Amino acid sequence: MPHIWKPSVTVAAIIERDGKFLLIEEETSEGIRLNQPAGHLDPLETLAQAVVREVLEETAYDFTPQALVGVYMSRYTSKRRGTDVTYLRFTFCGEAGAEHDQPLDDGIIRTLWMTRDEMAACQERHRSPLMLQCVDDYLGGRRMPLAMLHTHPSVFEGGLT
Repeated sequence: MPHIWKPSVTVAAIIERDGKFLLIEEETSEGIRLNQPAGHLDPLETLAQAVVREVLEETAYDFTPQALVGVYMSRYTSKRRGTDVTYLRFTFCGEAGAEHDQPLDDGIIRTLWMTRDEMAACQERHRSPLMLQCVDDYLGGRRMPLAMLHTHPSVFEGGLT
């Protein structure tokens, strides 16, 4: 059977408060990096459910997605591992709600709030090359209604195969 190429689907959240954006600082195989709260789409969940879950796991904040900022694709080649992955990233914007007293996901060092200019000044520390592009698109007013996303009921049927 021939190899089938499959991009890795991820979600990310842009959360702005008083001109600053909620970010995470995390340990990665390439060192300590900054990112928006983000992660992989899991089986049996919608894209919106995935971003709500990832924000809670990585920041301890509730998150209410309000719009889709964009769909982005990038390629990452790990120099250390020699792996090559293409990411398909769905970036949402929305509001942070209550902050919970719970541990953050493995590898997350802390959360922090940074301005766009502070983020631009440390691009060598960004985990994703899309981080600043997503913020710039958000600041430029790009918004698609969540109704643009549709999850067919088959996603939730029959469990995992």
